[in-house]
Amino acid sequence: MTTPEQNKALVLNAFDTLFNHRDYAAAERLWSEHYIQHSAHIAPGRTGLFDLIRSLPDTLRHEHQLVLAEGDHVMVYGRFSGTGSPAASVAADVVRIENGRLAEHWDVLQDEATRAESVSGLPMFGDRFPPGS
Repeated sequence: MTTPEQNKALVLNAFDTLFNHRDYAAAERLWSEHYIQHSAHIAPGRTGLFDLIRSLPDTLRHEHQLVLAEGDHVMVYGRFSGTGSPAASVAADVVRIENGRLAEHWDVLQDEATRAESVSGLPMFGDRFPPGS
């Protein structure tokens, strides 16, 4: 049995390994071979996720702002930038851990709002709006 703190560390390490370092061999050890992908924009399984990342520019970066864990589930509130899209994506990723590996994933994604687009007047991620907004 792992603790919520261990699960959070595992997920953050897995995200950094895949999204920021593009170390697919190490990522294979962190994602289950039976990985279940619930995202509408990603093909099934670990292969679908890895193929998506391979298709994105080398400028892809993931950073996190908040990480919560309960039982075998971890939620990461983060931002994906450098994807080639005009706006970064702010994401709430939920991951289920099984046997020390990422086993299942759900997400909610939204384009990051600029200062002009933010009705609240507040940034969606961190304490600053994206550069140039």
